[in-house]
Amino acid sequence: MSDNTPQAAPSAAPAQAAPAAIQNGNGKRKRMLTTLAAALVVAGVGYGLYWGLYGRWFESTDDAYVQGNVVQVTPQVAGTVVAIRADDTQLVAAGQPLIELDRADARVALEQAEAALAQAVRQVRTLYSNTGAYTSTLAMRESDLAKAKEDLARRKQIAGTGAVSQEEIAHAQTSLQAAEAAVETAKEQLQANRVLTEQTTLERHPNVLQAAAKVHEAYLAYARTSLPASVTGYVAKRSVQVGQRVAPGTPLMAIVPLDQLWVDANFKEVQVRHMRVGQPVELVADVYGSSVTYHGKVVGFSAGTGSAFSLLPAQNATGNWIKVVQRLPVRVLLDPKELKDHPLRVGLSMEARVDIHDEGGQSLASTPATSPLQTSVYDQAGQEADQVIASIIATNAGRGAASAPAATGASAPASSARTAQPTPKV
Repeated sequence: MSDNTPQAAPSAAPAQAAPAAIQNGNGKRKRMLTTLAAALVVAGVGYGLYWGLYGRWFESTDDAYVQGNVVQVTPQVAGTVVAIRADDTQLVAAGQPLIELDRADARVALEQAEAALAQAVRQVRTLYSNTGAYTSTLAMRESDLAKAKEDLARRKQIAGTGAVSQEEIAHAQTSLQAAEAAVETAKEQLQANRVLTEQTTLERHPNVLQAAAKVHEAYLAYARTSLPASVTGYVAKRSVQVGQRVAPGTPLMAIVPLDQLWVDANFKEVQVRHMRVGQPVELVADVYGSSVTYHGKVVGFSAGTGSAFSLLPAQNATGNWIKVVQRLPVRVLLDPKELKDHPLRVGLSMEARVDIHDEGGQSLASTPATSPLQTSVYDQAGQEADQVIASIIATNAGRGAASAPAATGASAPASSARTAQPTPKV
């Protein structure tokens, strides 16, 4: 018995340590679970506070891209390209010549129209001169008629005395009839000439106006052989080559004004519920990262989702249907100063976040555009054409060219101006 007692003592100690270890392990696990649960509760409460006080007042998306005006350069007349004066990535100013077409045919047509106008002016000038001549002729014929009447009356008075024979009286009557016929002829000639000249001036005569319209048309065709830049911007997508035969409306290159950019942010349809025109927007461009933040405002909403304007719209009325969340493009106008300090390019990716605190704005824009896109670079050709027409009329009307404004610019149709133009170089 005494020999077994020392052997039983060691086996009892491990049996007592095992429950203690299990209890310690359970305690650690409980503490970890408790800590995790507490952390989740704190995180949930924190997120709830964040969402309730801050997060719910913002809508964000990374489906946003920079957009801008891509102005196409297209010819208005057919021709062969002889010079290209701008290439991709280059900055061009509004009115700067970009492409030159061969002008030989246009020059010939313009010279023919100018000659026809000069001839028309001289012919109309002759009509006005004939009016004075026909008036003088009529006065002379009326004087002859009065004299013939007096001669016939005088001879009839002395016919009873035998001093005048019946033959002389017959001759006097014949002369009177001839004078009357001459007066009628002169009146008809004067009236016919007046029909061509009355209630108008030389400049407004139909013949002159018709010839002037031909000059205007020919001048525009001549001036349009030089293709100017419609706006100031950077050249992109140049596809034209020297020697290429181009037709009206063929895209040759594009100009992108990088100071007129905006962002189209595609928000889910559930996100635009509280969006209004005028709400502030913060944007970040991938090209600059989070170090640069742009500020803009909502200026409008697209009239439809992207799928509505796709080439093949979805047909959901047939077959099995799966709902897909649609996205609506929201236009965001950028701050011009920030855009100048950190330029963007068309197509760059953006992240947009809209502050929807203020819902007092409108869901749809109700005012028309106050600054529509326009250009005046094409007006100069019409003004120069009018100056050339006035100069031709003044010269051929006998008043001298100094009384009409002279055509200016390298595209003036005067022979000296055309000759002085430099040879196009590529």
